[in-house]
Parts: sequence; structure tokens; C-alpha cells
Amino acid sequence: MQFEDLHPEVVSILSQPAKTREEKLQELCALLNKKVSYYNWVGFYFANHETRTLHLGPYVGAATDHTVIPFGKGICGQVAESNANFVVPDVSAQDNYIACSFTVKSEIVVPLFVRGENIGQIDIDSHVLDPFSEADERFLEFVNQEVAKLF
Repeated sequence: MQFEDLHPEVVSILSQPAKTREEKLQELCALLNKKVSYYNWVGFYFANHETRTLHLGPYVGAATDHTVIPFGKGICGQVAESNANFVVPDVSAQDNYIACSFTVKSEIVVPLFVRGENIGQIDIDSHVLDPFSEADERFLEFVNQEVAKLF
């Protein structure tokens, strides 16, 4: 599968005028979960800069107890502070990792910027060790550039 093949579908989902932003993001999560075999949990977290916390938004995958994450905690919390992509090939090798499920082997988190501000992130867990490449990073950056147009 080529990520470029998904670009039109991403744009189509996010440009549906009759759907709410939340509905679009939920549909986007479902698309990525379905089309990329090693994307086993796909979701968005959104930042509250006053409380320095991330709050779970739309997602597809196993239920999680991690609905609020402090900045700096876990992979997502670290991205909230660093403003940089974070690829974790093996979560068991990470000291500052919040375990969601024993089935999660790797994770990628890409920040979502709106007018230069990190307002959240897309977070993807995989049940496969080290599946994420630079192509995943570039694709998820594209996804977030499109998502940013909703804000």
C-alpha cells in the first residue's frame, strides 16, 4: 500500500460539509485503522495549555483509560512539550511510556499544529515491533496538515 493512494480519501473525509469536525475525525481514524494493517489504535489527543494536559478525542481501537495525559508524561505528553514527531519502535524499551495494553508493541505520535501552535496530536499504536518508517511520518504530517484546516 502506498500512502499517497490514501491522500484523496483523507481529503474527501475531511471536506464533508454535512459532518461535524468530530465525525470527520472519527471517520478518518476508522479509515487509517482499516487501510494500514499495522495501525491497530488510531486517535487524536487535544491540548489544554492552561492545565497542561492532553484530552482524548475521536479514536478507533481498544478502549483506553488514558483520557487525560499530563504534558511530559508518556509518549503523547512528551510530544506536547517537544513539538516533534516521536517514533517508538519498541515500547518496552521506553522509560517514560504509559502502557495502554500488553498487545501494543510500538507507537508513533505526530503533533498537530494550527497557526504555529501545537494543539494536539495523532497517536497510533501497533501490535507489531518497529513497523513505522519515515513514510509513516510524512503521511501523518500530511494528515495533520489536512486536519488543521478544520480549526
